[in-house]
Amino acid sequence: MNIHELEKYFDDFLKPEDFGNDPSMNGLQIQNKEPDSKQIKKIAFAVDACEETARRAAELGCDVLFVHHGLFWGHSEKITGSVYKRISTFINNDLALFAYHLPLDANNPYGNNYGLAERLGLENLEPFGFWRGMCLGVKGRLPAPQTVNEISEKVLRNGKTPNTILSFGKKENLTVGIISGGGSEDIETAVTEGLDCFITGEFAHEQFHYAKENEINVIGGGHYETETVGVSLVMKKVSAELGIETVFIESETGL
Repeated sequence: MNIHELEKYFDDFLKPEDFGNDPSMNGLQIQNKEPDSKQIKKIAFAVDACEETARRAAELGCDVLFVHHGLFWGHSEKITGSVYKRISTFINNDLALFAYHLPLDANNPYGNNYGLAERLGLENLEPFGFWRGMCLGVKGRLPAPQTVNEISEKVLRNGKTPNTILSFGKKENLTVGIISGGGSEDIETAVTEGLDCFITGEFAHEQFHYAKENEINVIGGGHYETETVGVSLVMKKVSAELGIETVFIESETGL
């Protein structure tokens, strides 16, 4: 499989054409040197494209890096400083780059939000949270009432603790809305729709009193951590369906 065939594979289920208002340039951002002939043998997965993840992918012998946050966001930049370091690391190591931003937030079942819903066992799933006319999140109902702490224990990997837990609402929750990453403002939608608990990545300071005044529970799992979900699910899909060797590159930001 060459890079063009891999591009079609990703685009077929992530559907970047449905997210035309996304500032990210979704899809193939950097190709291999010989895109028609080079066979893809190993793919690295990470949350962010940066000098570190590109370098580590190259050191591991990868042909491709697949990320949620790519290098190009709809505007031109001078190729100097950090931009040069990042791009040159890809090109000098013949490492291709795929990035899927909102398509990977919203995808069912391989996206960040539906992946988090699966961890919680949410039922009766419905769309939740719109941005620029695009639906990104999901809401649903827990199979049984749970406390905020019980929910938070299931959100992150390996027993990690969310960055933010605000117990302003009911002691036991049934309805949950999810927007990974920087979805703090969607708490207003969660309140309007009468949800018991709102889960996002980063929860902003300016939303604290709104949550308290409206008596809603909030879990901020961390921008990075809540967006490891989609890339991990895509990695498993690639490994199972394509038989290509895969590796996840951890590069935590703590945010």
